[in-house]
Amino acid sequence: MAEPEDEALNLIQGKPEGILQSELWKELGVDSRKCSRIVKKLEDSGLIERIDYKKDGVKTYLLRIKRRQVNPKYLLSGDELIPCIGCDLECIVEQCHPLMDWMYQLAIVQHERD
Repeated sequence: MAEPEDEALNLIQGKPEGILQSELWKELGVDSRKCSRIVKKLEDSGLIERIDYKKDGVKTYLLRIKRRQVNPKYLLSGDELIPCIGCDLECIVEQCHPLMDWMYQLAIVQHERD
């Protein structure tokens, strides 16, 4: 994916409630036509959803990351559930001890299967 699409996707991901397309093009520093092309690529790729939205009587779109189903096997290490489920701590992934322990367990289980 080209750089403008990556930047747009990062902005949309940063707003779990969504971002208006009319605000996105301003944040990207591009015109509305260029933003429409970027949004179309992201939507066609299945990465975002575009929802009709009216703001102050003007039609625009609310853009949100498209939710995908997660394969349950990616949440388990043996019988251990990933510690991030239900975790409300602000953390740095590389420094999260519960996550690192879980990943270590995952590596052990994978090694035992091989």
